Amino acid sequence: MTDTTSDTRSSMAVFFSLGFRPFFLGAALWAVLVMALWLAQMFDVLTLPLRFDPVSWHAHAFLFGYLSAVIAGFLLTAVPNWTGRAALSGLPLFLLVLLWVLGRLAVLTALWWPAALVATLDLAFLTAMLFWLLREIIAGKNWRNLIVVAMLLAFLGGNAVFHLEAAGGGYAAQGIGLRIGISAAVMMVAVIGGRIVPAFTRNWLVKQGSDMLPAPVMAGFDKIALLVLLAAMISWLAAPQLVLSGGLLVAAGALHLIRLGRWAGRHAMAEPLVAILHLGYAFVPFGALAIGLGILGIGDGAAAQHLWMAGALGVMTLAVMTRASLGHSGRALISDPVTVLIYAAIVMSVLLRWVAGNWPEQQGLLHGISGGAWNIAFGGFALSYGAMMIRPRADQA
Repeated sequence: MTDTTSDTRSSMAVFFSLGFRPFFLGAALWAVLVMALWLAQMFDVLTLPLRFDPVSWHAHAFLFGYLSAVIAGFLLTAVPNWTGRAALSGLPLFLLVLLWVLGRLAVLTALWWPAALVATLDLAFLTAMLFWLLREIIAGKNWRNLIVVAMLLAFLGGNAVFHLEAAGGGYAAQGIGLRIGISAAVMMVAVIGGRIVPAFTRNWLVKQGSDMLPAPVMAGFDKIALLVLLAAMISWLAAPQLVLSGGLLVAAGALHLIRLGRWAGRHAMAEPLVAILHLGYAFVPFGALAIGLGILGIGDGAAAQHLWMAGALGVMTLAVMTRASLGHSGRALISDPVTVLIYAAIVMSVLLRWVAGNWPEQQGLLHGISGGAWNIAFGGFALSYGAMMIRPRADQA
C-alpha cells in the first residue's frame, strides 16, 4: 500500500512538472470527447445543456477549448527556454489545469448556470495565461516575444466577443468573435511555426549531412509574407465578403506557399516528424487561398474555413504535441508506426471535412467518417503518448 501510494504521488509529481504533460494530454482527451458529443448531437442521439447553438458550441469547443490547452502546453514549456526562468510546476500548474477544466465544464453545461458565470469561468483560464506570459516576458526581458502576448490577447478577445455575440442572440459560429480567434490562432502558426518548422528541418538535414538547408528564418521575404497575411486577416475580420479581403487572402496564400517552399521540406520527407510540420503549415496558405477564392466566387468559403480550423490548427498542433512530447520526455525524435497512423488519420479527417462541405449529398456520411478519423488521431495520441506524461524523462530514469 505504501509503495503504491508513493508511486502514485511520484507519477502526479511528474505529470505536473511541466506544462506540456497535463495540457497536451488534456487537449487530446477533450478533442475526442467533443467530437463524440458533436457526432451524437448531429445524428440526434444526444441533447446537451448548452447555451450556444450546437454549431457554435462545436466551433467554440475546438477553437477556444482544445486549442487554448495546446497553446498553454506549448507556452508553459517553451517560455522558460526563451527567458531562462523556472517553469511553472506543482500546485500552481495544477490550479491552472483546474481552471481550464472548469471552463470546459461550464460551457458544456451552460444551461445550468448564469451566463455571466459561464463566460467568466471560460475566460479566466486564458486571462491567467496572458498575465503569466506577460510577467515572464517582462521578467526575462524577452522583448522579441511580446508579439506572442499580443496574439494571445487577441485570442482572448475573440473568445470574449464570441460570448457576447451568443448572449445577444447572434449566430456566433459566423460572428466576428470566431474570426478574431481564428485569425489570432493562424497568425500564431505563421509566426511560431515560421520559427520552429525551418529550425527543426535544418536540424534533421544537418544530421543527414545534407547541403540543402532552409532559408534563414525571418528574412525579408518572411516579414513581407507575414504583413500581407496580417492585412488579409484584418480585412477578413472587418468585411469577410469584400472583394479586397478575397484578393488579400489569395495574395497571402501565394506568398506563404512560397515561404514554405523556402524551408527545404522536400528534402526532409523521409522523417514523418518533420514532414508533418510542413504539411501542417501548408494548411495556412491552403486555407487562405480557398477562403479568398470563395469570397471571389470560386468554391465554398465556409467549407474552406475548416482548412484553417482543422488543418492549420489541428494538424500543426498535433505535429507539435507529438514532437514536443518525445523531446521533452527524453525520447528519440523518431516516429513509430502509431505516430504515422496518427498523422494519416488527422490529415484524412481534415480533407474529408473539406470535401463534405463541397458534396452536400454525402455530407452526413463524410462528417461521420471524418469525425471517426479525428478521434483515431487524438485517441491514438492519448493512448500512445499518455504514458510518457506520467513517467520521468527516459534519459533520467
